[in-house]
Amino acid sequence: MDLEKKPEPEEQPQPQRSAPPAEKASAETVFADPQGALRASDADRDRIADILRDALAEGRLDPEEHSDRIDAVYRAKTVGELEPIVRDLPGARTRQEPAPDYGYGPDDPDATPENLVAIFSSTTRKGRWRVSRRTNAFALFGNIEIDLTEAIFAQRLTTINATSIFGNVEVRVPENISLRGNGSGIFGNFEVVTLEGVDPQAPVVVINGYSVFGNVEARPKRGKWITDLQDRMRKHLGH
Repeated sequence: MDLEKKPEPEEQPQPQRSAPPAEKASAETVFADPQGALRASDADRDRIADILRDALAEGRLDPEEHSDRIDAVYRAKTVGELEPIVRDLPGARTRQEPAPDYGYGPDDPDATPENLVAIFSSTTRKGRWRVSRRTNAFALFGNIEIDLTEAIFAQRLTTINATSIFGNVEVRVPENISLRGNGSGIFGNFEVVTLEGVDPQAPVVVINGYSVFGNVEARPKRGKWITDLQDRMRKHLGH
């Protein structure tokens, strides 16, 4: 005889476990910011560590929270993983913020280059100044310092031709631009720390040249970011 088949009990749906807060933040960052997948550099990690250090000194974080976040900083592999670590702290900069308006003018290939010369002397160019499309720097038994951290970039591409003979040429740039180099050292040093700005409209600085028994060096200055100060002032005044 046929046995009556009893219906199998329906399976109760299992409650879905929510992802830990850190994972949620990471996922949201990736979708909100496609460029968050950019690999983090040592400079990126150091910048976040500086923000955490200041927060500890100001009492915004206790030592245990600071230690946990520092561990997360040096485990992070991408910029998107770094940003949530300091999102609730002053000084945090994320790519969700509006990009600065650099206000480039028309490119003028015939513009007169700026010449910086140091022969048995030193020459310094720094502060708030308008960068020429091309700059020629020549040091002979001398020293030239070019600081672009507060400069106004009237064009996207800036080229610096640096020659050092028994001398020294140093270039410092903001952290959020692109920096490239092409040169050589003959019994000397030619060193350019390559940067790629996350903002596709960020200024590009190219260092070309060579050194003979001398030094040509270009690198970012930690904590320095290019901003449109005029635009900020207009917003402050309500115009």
